[in-house]
Amino acid sequence: MTKKILVTGADGFIGSHLTEELVRRGYDVRAFVLYNSFNSWGWLEQAPADVKKNLDVFSGDVRDPHGVKQAMKGCDAVLHLAALIAIPYSYHSPDTYVDTNIKGTLNILQAGRELGVQKIVQTSTSEVYGTARFVPITEEHPLQGQSPYSASKIGSDQMALAFQSSFDMPVAVVRPFNTYGPRQSARAIIPTIITQIASGKRRIKLGALHPTRDFNYVSDTVNGFIAELESDRGIGEVINIGSNYEISIGETVQMIADVMGVDIEIETEQARLRPDNSEVERLWASNAKAKELLGWQPEFAGKEGLKRGLAETVAWFLNPENLKGYKSDIYNI
Repeated sequence: MTKKILVTGADGFIGSHLTEELVRRGYDVRAFVLYNSFNSWGWLEQAPADVKKNLDVFSGDVRDPHGVKQAMKGCDAVLHLAALIAIPYSYHSPDTYVDTNIKGTLNILQAGRELGVQKIVQTSTSEVYGTARFVPITEEHPLQGQSPYSASKIGSDQMALAFQSSFDMPVAVVRPFNTYGPRQSARAIIPTIITQIASGKRRIKLGALHPTRDFNYVSDTVNGFIAELESDRGIGEVINIGSNYEISIGETVQMIADVMGVDIEIETEQARLRPDNSEVERLWASNAKAKELLGWQPEFAGKEGLKRGLAETVAWFLNPENLKGYKSDIYNI
C-alpha cells in the first residue's frame, strides 16, 4: 500500500467521496482544499467524524507553485482532481481555466518531479472527446476542444503525458465519463432535475434534451481512481472510467421523474443551451481498457444500474439538510 496520498480537490464532489473512501481503506490522506477565509473544507465538512479525525487537511490553491510543493512534501502519490469544471462558466471566464487546469496541473507535475513522487494520477474528462465520431469511445478517439473547459483539460492531460514521456515520470490519466451522485453541484444535469422536482416544481427548466451521456455513479468513479492508484499497469496510459451505457438527457429526465414518482413538463430555457458547435452531442464510453489493465468494472452498469444510482442520489437530495444548500430557482452556471 502506498503510504501517504495527496488528494487535490478533496473538498469537491468526487474528491470528497474519494478522500473518505481512501481513509476507510486505511490510507494516510492529505486533503488539499481550496483556501477560503471561512476555513471551510467544502464537502469534507459532511464527512463522518472518524474520517475527519484521520485527515491531514492542507488549505491552498493549485495555481500557487510554492503552496503546491509544500502540500506534496512527504507524499508518495498524488490524485490530482482540483480543477474548474463548469462548461458554461468557461464561456464566461476562460482565462481562469487556463490558470487553474493547465498551470495548476503543471505545478503538480513540477513539484512531483522535484520531490520524486512515486505516482501522479491526472483527472481528465469525457468532454475532451467532444461529440463522438465513433462509439463506444475508446482512448484512441480524437480529442476535440469544443468548449474552453474541454480545451483546458486537453492541455492539462497532454502536459501530464508530456512529463511522463520527457522525464519518465510515473503519470497516469484517468478519464471519467459523466459522474453523478450525492453532493454534485446543480451546474450538472442530474442535480438540476432532482433539485427542481424536490423543490416542488413540476415544470422543469432545462437545456438540450437530445444529447446522450454515459453516466457513472460516484462510487464507481472512486473505485476507478483507487484501482489506478493500486495498479502498476496504468503508468503512461489514458484510461476511460465509464459505464458503457448510453442514454439521452430526455430519457434521463423521465427516469428521474419515475424514480421520484411525479409527472413533469419540460421547458427549454435559452440560457441553458450551449452554443451549437460547442454542444457535445454524444458520449458513450468503452471501458474495456479499464477492465483489462485495472480489473475495474462498474457496479452501477446499464439501465438498472443507473436506476439504482439515481434512487440513491434522489434519497440524498430529498434530505432537507442537503437540499437547503441548493438554489433551484437560479440557473447555476
